[in-house]
Order: sequence, then structure tokens, then C-alpha cells
Amino acid sequence: MRKPLRLLPLSLCIAIALPAQAAGEDDENWGLCPIEDVVPAFTDAPTPTGTADQRTAAPTDIDGGTLERAGTDENIVVQDNVRLSRGDQFLGTDKLSYNEGSGKYTAEGNVRYQDGGMRMTAQRASGDQNADTHRIEDVQYQLTQRRGNGGAERIDLAGARGKLVGSTYSTCPPKQRVWELRARQIDLNTDEGMGVAHNATLHIGKVPVLYVPWFKFPIDDRRRTGLLYPAISMSGKNGFDYKQPIYLNLAPNYDATLYPRIMAKRGGAFGGEFRWLYPEGKGELYANFMPSDNLPGDRPSRYFDYANVPLRPEELPDKNRGQFSLKASHSLDANWYAATNLAWVSDKYYLQDFSNSLYGVSAYSIRSDIGLYGRGRHWEASVMADRYQLADYTLTERSLPYDRLPRATFRWAQPFGNWFEAGVDSELVRFQHADEILRFAQSDGKRVSRDVAMPGGSRFDVKPYISLPLEGASWFIRPKLAWRYTAYELETSKARELATVNAQAYAAQQGIPYTPALDARFYDKSPNRSLPITSVDAGLYFDRDTTIGGDRYLHTLEPRVFYLRAPYRDQSALPIFDTDPMTFSWGQLFRDNRYTGADRQADANQLTVALTSRLISEDDGRERLSASIGQIQYFDDSRVTVPGESPIEQGKSAWVADVSVSPNDRWTINGTYQYNPKFRGQDLASIRARYLFGDAGIVNLAYRYRRNPVDRKKDLLEQADLSFLYPINENWSVVGRYYYSLLDKKALEQIAGVQWESCCLAVRVVARRYLRDRTGDLNNSLQVEFELKGLGSAGQNTERVLRRAILGYDRDDLYLVPPSSVTRGQTDPTPDPTL
Repeated sequence: MRKPLRLLPLSLCIAIALPAQAAGEDDENWGLCPIEDVVPAFTDAPTPTGTADQRTAAPTDIDGGTLERAGTDENIVVQDNVRLSRGDQFLGTDKLSYNEGSGKYTAEGNVRYQDGGMRMTAQRASGDQNADTHRIEDVQYQLTQRRGNGGAERIDLAGARGKLVGSTYSTCPPKQRVWELRARQIDLNTDEGMGVAHNATLHIGKVPVLYVPWFKFPIDDRRRTGLLYPAISMSGKNGFDYKQPIYLNLAPNYDATLYPRIMAKRGGAFGGEFRWLYPEGKGELYANFMPSDNLPGDRPSRYFDYANVPLRPEELPDKNRGQFSLKASHSLDANWYAATNLAWVSDKYYLQDFSNSLYGVSAYSIRSDIGLYGRGRHWEASVMADRYQLADYTLTERSLPYDRLPRATFRWAQPFGNWFEAGVDSELVRFQHADEILRFAQSDGKRVSRDVAMPGGSRFDVKPYISLPLEGASWFIRPKLAWRYTAYELETSKARELATVNAQAYAAQQGIPYTPALDARFYDKSPNRSLPITSVDAGLYFDRDTTIGGDRYLHTLEPRVFYLRAPYRDQSALPIFDTDPMTFSWGQLFRDNRYTGADRQADANQLTVALTSRLISEDDGRERLSASIGQIQYFDDSRVTVPGESPIEQGKSAWVADVSVSPNDRWTINGTYQYNPKFRGQDLASIRARYLFGDAGIVNLAYRYRRNPVDRKKDLLEQADLSFLYPINENWSVVGRYYYSLLDKKALEQIAGVQWESCCLAVRVVARRYLRDRTGDLNNSLQVEFELKGLGSAGQNTERVLRRAILGYDRDDLYLVPPSSVTRGQTDPTPDPTL
């Protein structure tokens, strides 16, 4: 018999009405859950075919032990293990009565239903297909695509509307009912995709902890306006802190979220985020406004200028404070797109007062940019502009990078035949800098202010090259010849500033008195520089099979040499706009310039000799050992410098050594060491060890040291960092971090916390003590989070804090860069939920 029955799909209304805006489960840990179902799999159900979208077009097959027609009123009765199937759906019962004329049906005894998303049992089901009314009694259900189970005393369905009486929902197994959501009645409307729960209670164990007389929730994936989960925290700076996100579903391709917030010690704030998406692009707009910030404590003693002098009342930041950011991109065609990232804060104390992490303390500027970017098979191009805003009260605007208004770049590289490759790197940029007000603290506490301009100019840099890349299976050699030409058009005041600096340096060198008349000798408004750059990069690759401790490895030996030749050019007449010396590292051994920008091109007659060796497991292909060592031999002095930098003398550079060891899947050890033979001491030392234990435990231990590159008698930093996640048993674990500056003899961040986790419930309590600002003050906070797995969480988002502090807290992060909200000098003002 093939007759479409509407009974089958209606059971889905049970599943979609249960979670009440439940949280996503993709990241949940269900490892503690027993293999136990409220509704076990049906052994007599056929293999599902098709999908939910295809089931409406599929016919219904009815199979049973006995089929009879009762009377003349078209009653059909099927008894003895009745089975109905349609596509991915199955319905089984002991007895099914169906009237073809009236459309009424009754299923009695051991009613079983399943599809691709759920399994359900009931004692009785009845209804009228013509009137589209149905009733299902004494229901138990089990979701199969996600965790979730429960029951209902009765389900009444009438067309698009339905009602669940005495319903329950939980992600916990039946014998470990840690939490359960109960509702006396739930009204459903599948046309609107909404449900209304009446007299709902959340039970932890047998204790009701939350009662809601009425609330409305979605029952499908359609986005809707409503409240999101709040963020609640407590800290010494903010006091009790409550933020309630409100989601606004404005259209299918754009939406908004409002962020009203109350901080007991500071007052109220209001933020908002607007997002949009269309085929050619997307964007996000965020703003936050606090009309009256009442920070605790004495405001004049809380704020200082860069000279560490307290501000006078009229110099304090305004109590009206805010933040703005815009991120957007738009694709023009297959090769070109436009993008922008604009940001602004109301004052340079904003990040200090509104951030609760070391990331906000470390940022000293906020960057905004807008540009047009293109890329083809052999070329890249851009036209853009950027600007910086000071966000660190301990500095002045002179410390900011130059704004580039605008900047254009073009890069092209293309092979010619089988032997040659040619290319060009070019840049045209206009540099500008904002005026600043310098404050000088006098012995009497008074200040003298004056405007100081940092003049700019334009720069054109082009670097064509040709190379001959030759390589084989076990060798390579890449000779390269380039020519670099850089020209400037400086503002008059900038040319005069450089002339004065160079005239004073010349007078000191010659032992003659400096006079302003000497400036004319060095005045050049359009300086330029050109020079050839020659390099040869060559290497060999040897390998052999070896056995260590019974394990088979591929052992490699990779010697490499790199020769660089660039003649000296006097570049003292060139300004410094965006150029700094790079930090000496392994990568710098093979670069043709030790500076980041085009204002300086290092002269060089040097040879790098390096060696790398690896052990690669033959069983799984993992690299168990990688060790590298290298050094530069300077045949001549390198005389090109930036202000404050000493020339590099003839001789040998520091030895650079990098080691990475993974003796097994539990241990990972990485180390970097630089030993300078000239000073007979280390320039840099860094080691990080990681040990994994169990399925979730981890310990990280790191040490970092760097010598000051300007004054080598001083240290730049020395820090130690210990973090861990230690499972005491399958339910309890402790977390912690101790991040300490050995140089400053102070803790930068301390974390101590305890976690309790079961199959469907997790509780985290985390205490933090972290550096609040550059004055060295520490802030204290206590964060508590209750997570009902599959439903949601209440309290502060402790996981975000722990993933930042403990690399590997989430095992998926082991081989990723730790999440970061800001970077030094280039702050991303995207709102941080933990702020």
C-alpha cells in the first residue's frame, strides 16, 4: 500500500521545541558521558534513505503481520508489528487503524518513531489527517544529531500550531540527571518558527534554581530579535559588571547587536555592533559610548603624563568616553578588492581603563587604514592610506609612526623560459605626521608647552631584479642581481632639520665649531640613493635511513650558504620615516637588508654559513628533531646605520641556534639561543617546553631573555612563564598561570582556578591578578561560570581568558598562534566580550 501520511513529519515538532535557544554543541566536551540513550535504537527499523528535504515527495510503505478492512466505512486495521517507512522516517506500532474517507487514524501500543534527527516512543497517537490535528501521549525522545533527551505527557498539534504539556529537556543521561529544563506547557507555531514556554523551571539536580513564568524562544534556525546570554563579572576596577547583549534581526543580510552595560563602580555604558553581508563583500561597525565614567579613586592621582607627573583637573580625560571601529571589504572583480579598518578611541587612557588584559596594556597606538588591493598570477598592487592614533599616556605623539597618506605599491615577478626570473618591487608614498604638544615637568611642578612639528615628505623606491634559480633533487643555487633606487621630495622644514643634524655631526667629526651657516652645505630637498645588490643562495640536501631506539627515521643534513654584496652609500641625507633595524634572528641570516623600510639599505660584504639537521619518523612522517645553527661572516664594516645604532664591525655575528624536539607525542621542546663572540655573552635565550598528560592535561614552561641592542650592558627583558591545566580526576581539574618579569621583579599575570565538569554540566571559578597599566598597578578579578552543556552558560567567559593564558587549554590550539586582541603598535579595536 502506498498512501502519504502526515503523521510522520509532525513528530519533529517535539525536537525543535526543546532546547529553547540552546547553545551550539560543536565545541562541547562529551567525553565524560556514558554510552546510554533514553530511547535505544530500533532493531526493526529499515536503513534510512534520502534527507529531510526529500521525504515529502517519497511514498509511504505500510507493512504488518495482519491487514483487514473493518466494515464498509473504509476502515483499515493493521496489527502485529506494524511498520511504516518513508525516506529517512520510520514509524512502528502494535496496532494502526486508519479511515481513508475521514482521514482519522489511531496508533496504539509501543509507538516508535525515528528519522535522521531523533528517536521517539509513545503509548498512543491519534489524529485527523484531513483536519490536520494530532495528539501523541506519554512521549519519550532522544535526539541523534546532537545530545538531548526528554519527554512530554502529551503533544497536541493542529496545523502549524502545537502544544506540549508537561515537557522536559536535558543533555544529561537518564541516570545522571544533573540538570533538566521543565515546562508545564509549550505553545508552538511552526509558521512563525517560535515557541512560548509557560511556567518553566531549570532544575539542578532536584533543586529548582530558575523559574520563568513566560518566555518566548525560536524553534528553528531563523535569526530573530531577542536577548543573548549576558556577561557577568566582578573586578576591583569595575565592581559588579553586567552586560546584556540584545540581538536585532534587521534583514537576511544585515543585523545589529546592542550592548547595554552597568558597572557598579563606574556607571553605565552603551555599545552597538552592526554587520552586513552581500555577494561582493561584508563589514562590521562597532561603537561604544560611556556618558559619565566614574572610575573609583581620586581621578587626578590616577592619571599621569608621559613624564610621570599627575595631571591637573583641567587636563584629565573627559568623562564622556567612547570607541569606534569599522571593518569592511568589497570585491570589485576577480583581481581587485577594497578594504578598510578604521578605529578611534576618545583618549589615550581608554585602553588602560577598558581593557582587562596584558594585551591592552602593551598597545601604544591604534591604526586606521583604507585601500584598494589587487593580485594576479605574476603581480600584486595596492593604493592605500593609513593613520595612527596615540593610545598610551606614557608616550608622546612623536613616538607614533608616520601616517602614509597615500601609499602605492606594485610587485611583479615572472619566469622567462626555463632559466631566468625577473621582477620588480616598487613603492610610492607620502609621509605626514600630526603636530604634538610636549609637556616638560619643571622642578616647581609647572609645565611649559610648545607645538613641535614633525615634517614629512614623499618617497619613491624601486628595486628591479633578475635571478637564475637552478635546482635539482638534492641541491639548489639561486644567484640574484638587483638595483635599488630611492628618491625623496622633502618638505622644506624636513630638509632643514636633516641639514642641521648632519652639519652638527660633521662639525663634531672635524673638531670645528658648528655654525648655522654650515647647514647650507648639507641642505638637500631632493636626496636620492642608488646601488646594486648581489646575492647567491645555495644549499645541499643529504639524507639517510637510520634507527634510534628501535624506531626508524629519515635523517637529513642540509648545509646552506648565502653571500650578499651591496656597496656603501652615504645615506645620512635621507630621512627616517618608517625604517627600523630588524631583530636579529635565523631569518635575518638570509635577507638582503637588515632594515624594515626603504629609508636605509645596508651595505654588505658578508657570507652566511648555516646547517640544519632533521629526524623525520618513518612511521608517521612527523619531524621529531630539527636543529639549526648559523653565523654571518662580515668581510667589511657595515657603516650604514639609523640614529642610535652602532655600525657593524668586521668579524663574525652572533651564533644563532634553533632547536625543536618532539621525542614523543607528549613532549615538545623549542629553544633559541644567540651567543655573541664579541661580547662573550648571550644576546638572546628562549626556551619553551610543553608536556601533555591524559586527554586534557598540559604544562607549559617558558623562559625569555634578550639583551638591550643599544646598551649591551643592560638587559631588555627577562621573563619566566608557567601555565598548566592539571586534571585531578575525570571531573575535577585545576588551572593556573604565573607570568613573572625577572628584570622588573614583579608579576605580570597570575591565574588560579578550579574546574568541575560532568557529562552535561561544568563550573569554573578563576581568580586573576594582572598588570592593569604601565604604572605597575595590578587589578584583581574573580570570574565564575556555570555551563549547562547544550543549553548555554551564565557568568563570565572564563574559557576566553584561559585559552589566552594557557596555550593548549583547548587541544585544538596546540599548533595555532595564541589568540590576541591587540598587537603592539597596531591595535584591533574589535570589542572583546571580556572587557
